[in-house]
Amino acid sequence: MSFVQIKKPQSLQKTLGIGLTIGMALLWIFALSGGVYVSQNKLNELFDSALAETAQRIMPLAVVEILNRDEPEKAQQVVSFKAHEERLVYLVRNNLGQILLQSHNADPTVFNQTLLIGFNSSTTHRFYGVSAVQNTLHIEVAEPLIQRQEAIIAMAVTLLWPLVLLIPFCFLGSWAFVHYSLRHILAYRNEIESRGSGDLSSVKIQDLPTEIIPIAESVNNLLDRLQRALESERSFTANSAHELRTPIATALAQVQRLQQKVSAGTTQDEMVKLETTLRGLSNLSEKLMQLAKAEGGGLLAAEQHNLISLLTLIVDDSQRSNAVNKITLTLPKNREYMSVIDPDAFAILIRNLLDNAIKHGDRNQPVDISFSTNGILRIVNASSVIPADTLAQLRRRFVRSNISVQGMGLGLAIADAVVSGVGATMTFNSPATGQTNGFEVKVDFSTIKG
Repeated sequence: MSFVQIKKPQSLQKTLGIGLTIGMALLWIFALSGGVYVSQNKLNELFDSALAETAQRIMPLAVVEILNRDEPEKAQQVVSFKAHEERLVYLVRNNLGQILLQSHNADPTVFNQTLLIGFNSSTTHRFYGVSAVQNTLHIEVAEPLIQRQEAIIAMAVTLLWPLVLLIPFCFLGSWAFVHYSLRHILAYRNEIESRGSGDLSSVKIQDLPTEIIPIAESVNNLLDRLQRALESERSFTANSAHELRTPIATALAQVQRLQQKVSAGTTQDEMVKLETTLRGLSNLSEKLMQLAKAEGGGLLAAEQHNLISLLTLIVDDSQRSNAVNKITLTLPKNREYMSVIDPDAFAILIRNLLDNAIKHGDRNQPVDISFSTNGILRIVNASSVIPADTLAQLRRRFVRSNISVQGMGLGLAIADAVVSGVGATMTFNSPATGQTNGFEVKVDFSTIKG
């Protein structure tokens, strides 16, 4: 089996910042290389000029010195007046190659063995030779090549240090420039991120770069088509459920009247089954209307409401209508948590979660409900452990963890639609937290914006 490795998305701001910095550094290095190349040629010309000038200056003095000696053919070394590093060294030889005069630090082994005129080089030195007195005397001045290399390296390092110091500033400057240039794109992204799942209105595209406008227009067109499709679906669901409510209620009332007229027996049993079926259709119609509201807009109110007070009323009403299961309610001391969730949407959410806990829980065990000060709602019912694969499917419509229990599998789907629509988060746990069995629903209302 082959696995395709998915690359992590890269930040455009980071990519452009790093790319611009690297580009500027490469351009600097390219310019530095060109500058060093040109400077090296110019320095070689200057060093060669100094080498030739030294030979031209020393040669007349050497000729006078040699011709005025008592023994011209005898080698003589110029004595240094003060110890110093000698950059240029020279030899004065006759036409037979005999050394007649040399600088105090000259090493004859580094010089050319033949008498050469003009510039030439070895692996270690640069030479300049010239002859005088009808080519009977020859002077050769030598300069170590390491001296030129050190000068070039020093110049290159001097030019390179500013680049090393300026790279962080170049990166920060590039980052700031890219961030400023992308400000409208970032604002467009933030506007999309801040929207709830129920907001499908068009996103403003003003001030966007021309490269992004076609994408933004395509997104708005897609949102518009999606909104029309969802509105059509919700309208059909709500209208169908609403239109079915009255005929179902009428049929249920007629069946109940007929039950009073027929005697016990097969007909009575059939009437009971028919009544049960009609009640199921009535409940389905109600659930479909709740689902249409949950998936539509209007789940957030303009003003804040105390969710704990609403929760208390809903639980009390459920406890009165349900005499089988006991409900335990744990609330914070201040009994107040304000939120902008619409009271009707909150009631739909709680009733569906509570009905699910009552239907699928152990009738001999209570349903535990708690609401914390930081907006965490927990509803726990006793039950066997639900497999992980089934647990992951419970948010889908018409999915039930226990098919033996009467129901349509819409309760948790409606709850999930409300939670998603208001911007809260909901998680399922089985076994419940801190227990070996049971089913737990946890809703975090603190993530609701507003």
